[in-house]
This record gives sequence, structure tokens and C-alpha cells, in this order.
Amino acid sequence: MSEIRLTTLSHGGGCGCKIAPAVLTQMLAKLPLAAPFPDLLVGTETSDDAAVYRLNAHQAIVATTDFFMPIVDDAYEFGRIAATNALSDVYAMGGKPILALAVVGMPVDKLPVETVQAILAGGASVCAAAGIPIAGGHSIDSPEPIYGLVALGLVHPDKVKRNDRAQDGDVLILGKPLGVGVLSAALKKGQLDAAGYRLMMEHTTRLNSVGAALGELDDVHAMTDVTGFGLLGHLLEICRGSGLGADVAFSDLPLIGIAAELSRQGYATGAATRNWDSYGAEVVFEDGLSDWQRKLLCDPQTSGGLLVACDPAGADEVLRLFHSHDFDSARAIGRLRAGEALARVRA
Repeated sequence: MSEIRLTTLSHGGGCGCKIAPAVLTQMLAKLPLAAPFPDLLVGTETSDDAAVYRLNAHQAIVATTDFFMPIVDDAYEFGRIAATNALSDVYAMGGKPILALAVVGMPVDKLPVETVQAILAGGASVCAAAGIPIAGGHSIDSPEPIYGLVALGLVHPDKVKRNDRAQDGDVLILGKPLGVGVLSAALKKGQLDAAGYRLMMEHTTRLNSVGAALGELDDVHAMTDVTGFGLLGHLLEICRGSGLGADVAFSDLPLIGIAAELSRQGYATGAATRNWDSYGAEVVFEDGLSDWQRKLLCDPQTSGGLLVACDPAGADEVLRLFHSHDFDSARAIGRLRAGEALARVRA
């Protein structure tokens, strides 16, 4: 397709491109809340995954956008990963996508048309798998390659799964294993083997479509997807919004293949450090967790898994749904508790 490595054309890749949580909070500090719009069910108030606007008593529209720079060099696979990641925000609200628009920025003087076509084809293939069209979009000439989607979906207004409705005692269930950022760091340095690359592609291109089914469960109180802020960052958003603390066991976390070993060897993204600097004061480590474990907890997940807070009575049904949708790594990783909105992590 092209001898140019896509990852060499950008300063970051995947959800590791996201602005650090603390910096983003400062940027949004003076953004007015949408109080005058009573049908806006979800806005910017709790850093949720998508906006939700009530259309009528039975329908609400879910609207989101997500885009980033290449995390892999294969153009088609970059398109697939970016589209899967963008649609995840609709599923995280309990919704079902209905259409998408493409967001495209390309250095047209550096990339051949065929490479851009392959990126778009990859995104279109994911949307086809989700049963939706790419109905348009917007493109610019950009110094770095950027691709993603505006994704629109539908959800019943009573079935919206916000990130701030968790309850004391809820079980935390994670749908995909962690380690995408670690593997991407190894890939960029040419140290990720073929088996590791296959695992990375398997998880980053798996649609979180189980979210629509999870949205039907009354026992599911809150839901989000784990992306650029890492597991701890997105868990803390649930904690802050719900006014709860969290207890997590590192030994219960699902990890991608050799992610733990690569992390021990020092592979990590700059975003993992930025994430920790943003919210580390809200985390308590027990039993002396190591630095490599901390970095995995903050590891930016591109197209990561759904994080569900559910009543203990519904935990088995949530896990059954995950497993029936081929999320074999899904497991319970901890619980939410009354008290200060801190995350406690034990070995």
C-alpha cells in the first residue's frame, strides 16, 4: 500500500492521544452546563461517554465523536480500530448505533490515495458489521493522519446507562483485558511478536455491542468504556459521579497476553504517566504494588472494554451476557462502597 509507516507520521497513537484528564478538566472548567435543555438527559456534567437527548417518551438519541492518530501501520486495520472505538461510546450508554459520519484528516502530500482509501474501507467494514451506514463526514488536509467517527444511536430514555448512577455494594465487571497501550508501545519499538499483535488486533476491533443488551438489565446501574484515561481514570469518573469509593484487586484484572511481562520490561506509553499525574492523588495502593502494575492500571486502552457497575444479584447475568458475546476475558474486578470517592487497589 505504502512504504510510509503510519505511526511515524504522528506524535501519538490511538487513545493515547487524548489530552490528560487534569488538563482537560481545566479546559472545560468554564463551559456552561446545559440546564436550560430539559430533554438533554446526559451532557458534560459527569464526563460521560456520549450525549443523550430525549426525542419522545420511547426514544432518545445518543451522540458522540471519537477520532485519533494511528496506533498501527496497517491502514485498513487503523480504520477498523478507530471505528470500533468510536461506536463503543454508544454501546456504553446502553444504546444501539444507527449511523455514523467519518472524521478524516490526512497529510495528502505524504500519503497515497490508496492508503487513505484503505483507512476508510476499514472503518466502513466495522460499521457494516454493526449494521449501520457511514452516511457522510468531513475531511481536511492535516499534518498528521487522523480518523474516527461521529456516531449516532438510539436508546430508550429509561434505559440510559450513565456513569454516575452506581450504588453502594455494586460489583465492578470489566469486559475486555487491559494492556493495549503497553502492546502498542512495544509495537512502535519493533518488539511485539506476531502473537502479541494478533491479540492486540483481536481486542481493539471487537465491537462492544453487548452494551445494548446490558442496557436492558435493571441490575446494571452504571456503565462506561475504558479508553484513554486507563482503568483507574474511568473508574474514578464513576466514583466521583456516584459519590462512592472503589476497591479493586489487581490479581483479578484480565490482561492481554504478554502485557504484564512487557510492562515489567518497562514498556509503557507517555499517556500512562500523564494519567497518573492527573488522578494519582485519588488512588490508594495497598500491599505495595509495583511501578509496572501502576502503569498497567493507568494504561490508555484504545477501543477498551465496558466497565459495568451492577447489583451483586445481577452479576452472574452480566457475566453470562459478556461471555455469550465472546468476551471470554470478562470478569469481576472489585466493588463500589460508601465513602470518599477514592480507588483502593490491592495486590
